[in-house]
Amino acid sequence: MPGLGRAALALALVLLVYAMVVGSYAAWKGRRRLLESAQSALIAAAAATAVAAAVLFLALAFTDFSLRYVWEHTSRDLPLIYRVSSLWGGQEGSLLLWMLVLTITAAAAIALNRRLVTNVLPWATPIFAAIAAFFAIVLVFVSTPFATQAIPPDGLGLNPSLQNVYMAAHPPLLYLGYVGLTVPFVFAMAALVSRHVDERWIIATRRWTLFAWTSLGFGILLGAKWAYEEVGWGGWYAWDPVENAALMPWLVATAFLHSVMIQEKKNMLRVWNVILISLTFSLALFGTFLTRSGVLNSIHSFAESSIGSWFLGFIAVVTIGSSLLIISRLPQLRARAKLESMLSREAAFLYNNLFLVALALTVLWGVAWPLVSEAIRGVAVTVGAPYYDFFAIIFGLPIVLLMGIAPLIAWRRSSWRSLRRQVVAPVGVAIVAGVLLALGGAASSVPALVGYTFSAFVLSAIILEFARGTRARHSKGGSWPGAFTGLVARNRRRYGGYVVHASIMLLLIGAAGVGAFSSSKLVQLSPGEAVAVKGYTLTYQGVEQGHTQNATEVRATFAVSRDGNEAGTISAGRNRYFAEDQTSNEIGLRTDWLRGEDLFVIADRFDPDGTVFVQVIVNPLVNLIWLAGIIFVLGSLITLWPDAREQRRIAERLEALAAFRGGTDPLAEGSVAPTTR
Repeated sequence: MPGLGRAALALALVLLVYAMVVGSYAAWKGRRRLLESAQSALIAAAAATAVAAAVLFLALAFTDFSLRYVWEHTSRDLPLIYRVSSLWGGQEGSLLLWMLVLTITAAAAIALNRRLVTNVLPWATPIFAAIAAFFAIVLVFVSTPFATQAIPPDGLGLNPSLQNVYMAAHPPLLYLGYVGLTVPFVFAMAALVSRHVDERWIIATRRWTLFAWTSLGFGILLGAKWAYEEVGWGGWYAWDPVENAALMPWLVATAFLHSVMIQEKKNMLRVWNVILISLTFSLALFGTFLTRSGVLNSIHSFAESSIGSWFLGFIAVVTIGSSLLIISRLPQLRARAKLESMLSREAAFLYNNLFLVALALTVLWGVAWPLVSEAIRGVAVTVGAPYYDFFAIIFGLPIVLLMGIAPLIAWRRSSWRSLRRQVVAPVGVAIVAGVLLALGGAASSVPALVGYTFSAFVLSAIILEFARGTRARHSKGGSWPGAFTGLVARNRRRYGGYVVHASIMLLLIGAAGVGAFSSSKLVQLSPGEAVAVKGYTLTYQGVEQGHTQNATEVRATFAVSRDGNEAGTISAGRNRYFAEDQTSNEIGLRTDWLRGEDLFVIADRFDPDGTVFVQVIVNPLVNLIWLAGIIFVLGSLITLWPDAREQRRIAERLEALAAFRGGTDPLAEGSVAPTTR
């Protein structure tokens, strides 16, 4: 089986090199049959990679310790779900998953856009193959998951922090996001090489970009939920370097998704869009580098390894190569249309993009500063949470404000009088909400109060947009529910986007509640003693011990009362894992959905005399963060859902583009036009 895995990866590498070389020659010389051969090789490489992944999957499931990777990341007592999820729990396995998702995605993107790729963007195939070949080279020659050894009696197990159900979904979602962002990058580069720089590449990749962006965003939130419940520190986002590594490409991809709408509608921002997608992909690779190289101290990262220099070199090639290509195509990328007014929806989107990119680059500087300081001064200086919090407020609040204003401004140009008329109701709601919140005690945190007020403005603007559209459709006849569903169905992209905006507001409200208004108390308790925090009283009852399939448990049990009323019990403690020889915190968590708060208990130290050191935290509004994730996915699905009317509009637009370029597309005659002119 290890031999089969190694052979499958070697075959995939050969096929990818063939697809890269032959595909480049076919695109250059206009050889359609050679291009189809290269595409077939890319599909075959996906199949070969799937075989390699299946071999490793089976080896993990059946604990084949003859493979070093299996020995390092599983044990006989490890539950099956974690043996399977250890496929992405280590460096070599996660790289194999990256390559698997990439080759399958590339094959699907080529197949589903075969006419566009064959006729307009023949360079997509070799560029996909080149990116996948890099991962194949690393897996074959540098960091193989199929290294063998003499069979030991048991494995080393899996890091206890990774033995969590959220880790079965969080990393694959991030990979879907990272790899999915490869599609618009590849098509953008192919468009530049082939000199077809109109919006056809954007149309072909819009849903791929949305899916990748959704996967990455939801993956980040699942990671936050994992950190909240598993790491045991009481918060949900710690500005960890690897957390930030996933956030950065998501922020720039958000700017890209807004910016391409301007190119589609107004044929503007061509240069800006290819820069944005190139930066997004480079940041996705940089996030992979941070996780795989171990150069930064993070709970998410793997031990320092030899592949860091490989990734840095690849990132440099991608960044420099895409930059030179963009510069060489500037004459073709310059748009004839200009921004007509600084008070327009286009301008609002542009301001929003600038703030998003500024926030992403600020986070990048904070993440990279330890590396820079170590290279210059020999000492790695870590940037703390206050740095990130400051810039999240400075750049985040204007972004929130623009989320409410932009939908209310007309395209091309608007007037101050028209804008005042549009925003008067949302502004009134925001002022009333701000005053009531200040009177209710929210004034103790000015950033939180401002965030809540801005959120009220955005949410009321979204509700107003839905109400206006529904009322207009209802006036033509039919029921109110029918008018509402018809409104969303006729413009899924717009109203799905509004739902996503609403989810961001819920996340902001929840994050502000946790950050500004949580209560905490750290005490040492003996049996029978109690601690009171924000209306809760916890009485320490004693210690209980037990065991699971692969660990022993010790738990401190507390009787809980709320405002004098009994509310059951809660337990927190530690697990000791056999094979791993490690200990992990196991928090106690009790959610009060009616009050919108969590009771969070950490039992950090157990003394022989029966006393326990316990930290009790009450987190208000934290569950709005997790609710925001569900609404975020719902809004994204609305936007992604196929729309026959939109498909007709896209077809008409493509026909118009073909006519503009000289009537019938010459590539439809059965050949691939060479791109050397």
